[in-house]
Amino acid sequence: MQHNKPTVQDYSTYTPEDFYVWQLLYERQLPFVQASASELYLAALDKIGFNAAEIPHFEETTKRLQHHTGWQLTVVPELVPQKEFFEMLTRKTFPATCWLRALEELDYIEEPDMFHDVFGHVPLLVNSAYAGFMQNFGKLAMKWIDTPEAIPVLARVYWFTIEFGLLHENGKNKIFGAGIISSIGETQHVFKDESQKVPFNIRQMLTTEYRIDTLQPTYFVIDSFEQLCNAIPDIDKQLEQIFSTQLIH
Repeated sequence: MQHNKPTVQDYSTYTPEDFYVWQLLYERQLPFVQASASELYLAALDKIGFNAAEIPHFEETTKRLQHHTGWQLTVVPELVPQKEFFEMLTRKTFPATCWLRALEELDYIEEPDMFHDVFGHVPLLVNSAYAGFMQNFGKLAMKWIDTPEAIPVLARVYWFTIEFGLLHENGKNKIFGAGIISSIGETQHVFKDESQKVPFNIRQMLTTEYRIDTLQPTYFVIDSFEQLCNAIPDIDKQLEQIFSTQLIH
């Protein structure tokens, strides 16, 4: 389905269907999120001030992010190129779409819309350890940007943490990845026995391929966001080991 993809958020252009879709998605996800998401995500959702009745105002959301971690939101019409995306992360800027899927696309949409980008990704940017990892991940990616074959490998770390990561919290695996938090299918699938839960392992993450068009067969479990932050030098080192023969010194 074709969507109008604005480059600025003009709140007056949202239709009754847009508000209805946001409310439906929000109210449908919230029970799963409250039951299965990390306490850190739930605390962040509270701080960011989202609710079912109101499509988030990017300006207001940016003010809250700035207050907590100095981050900001910027409107993009669709997925941004990798280099541009990583550069934005280094500048504490998160690119998000401000358009919503149509009612008939409620369960699945091919490209990320505002519900995925904003409900899934944005709340945790109020958490300083998580926000720090995002910025440092951007810096690491920019270091490797001229080794093109390293970027898809590095993208696996983003996929298995920021998009589909689990956090071991109070003796249980909890959700923090935006791809699970914003997806009804993933939230129902993630804790079933047929999906594999793997303790955080950088080498395994870097060598595990993923697909974007199916429910995930494998989820990695971290112990804390600090563990992610501390892993950045090791991720860099592992990339050097994998690609050292291809680097020109």
